Amino acid sequence: MIPIAKPLIDQREIQAVLNIMEEGNLAQGEQVFEFEKQFASHFQYSYAASLCNGTVALHVALKAAGVRSGDVVLTTPFSFIATSNAILYCNAIPSFVDIDEDTFNISLESLQEAIKKNPNAKYLLLVHLYGQPCQMTDIMHICNEHGITVIEDCAQAHGATYDTKPVGSFGLCGTFSFYPTKNMTTGEGGMITSSNENFIRYCKKLINHGSTTRYVHEITGFNYRLTNIAAVIGLAQLQKIDGMNSLRKKNAHYYLENIHNSAVSLPKVDPRADHVYHQFSLKTKYRDEFVKYLTSKKIGFGIHYPIPIHHQGNIKEYLQSMGIKSQSCPVAEAVSQQVVSIPVHPALSNEDVSYICDTINQFNP
Repeated sequence: MIPIAKPLIDQREIQAVLNIMEEGNLAQGEQVFEFEKQFASHFQYSYAASLCNGTVALHVALKAAGVRSGDVVLTTPFSFIATSNAILYCNAIPSFVDIDEDTFNISLESLQEAIKKNPNAKYLLLVHLYGQPCQMTDIMHICNEHGITVIEDCAQAHGATYDTKPVGSFGLCGTFSFYPTKNMTTGEGGMITSSNENFIRYCKKLINHGSTTRYVHEITGFNYRLTNIAAVIGLAQLQKIDGMNSLRKKNAHYYLENIHNSAVSLPKVDPRADHVYHQFSLKTKYRDEFVKYLTSKKIGFGIHYPIPIHHQGNIKEYLQSMGIKSQSCPVAEAVSQQVVSIPVHPALSNEDVSYICDTINQFNP
């Protein structure tokens, strides 16, 4: 079976972890701070704060941005559940902005409509889905006009840019995940980036029990620290991320040029975006038949995501408890029934990519 995802781990990560294990400095330490520094430098961010995973990065970012109980946070219905769960952690209210059917990111038209319906909305938590940046230049213009703070979920978009500017640098902050399936990994881990030094300093307090000086606790915080073990894996991955992203793009471009089957629709790429292809997601009205066919041909696949967030039970129950009626996002609802991701990761061989392409071209529902 050709897997849908596979992290690229070599002797660099293995030796780095062995060195840390032998030294015995396993918890947060100098390696973590070096990882923060190098991550910020590599992707051209001013400041960065590391965390134990991408979900808590979202939680801390929202809390540090000032999100409080009862605040309305505009967000996408088409993402992993962590995006909206982080809003619930703050006892805030997610309000869903429908997506563009071609890019799968929030649509500008839907964003403007959502702002009209929610004039008190103060925040937008957007997602650069599958590695393709949202239309950030236009989004920032709209949000600045309405006094809305933007938080960017970049969990799938390490190294992506829009108008040559890195994602995670447009809004107040960006958040990243280093889960094993992501473009780069630390096993588990997360990062918050920002050009605002005071914001990052506050994030670091929240991450470390409200403290930046040992045993001096200024606010109520959490234990969301990254370990040295994870950090040294991240440092090794930073040496390879540009090459890994290049291989993802190479594989994706091959698919775009060589898949010719009217039963599937290829993803569309915004010409102003540098897409890093965390996923290569097709659309097909014959999804059940298609995934059975891929399985029979030993090609892994993913369905990202089969149930829109506003239809998830915990979200519906929470909104109902707040007296909020269910929301409709017809594009996200339709897309969720059609998307299928095929392998695009950098561990694929040229033969794998050619085989996947030829196999899809032979699909006949």
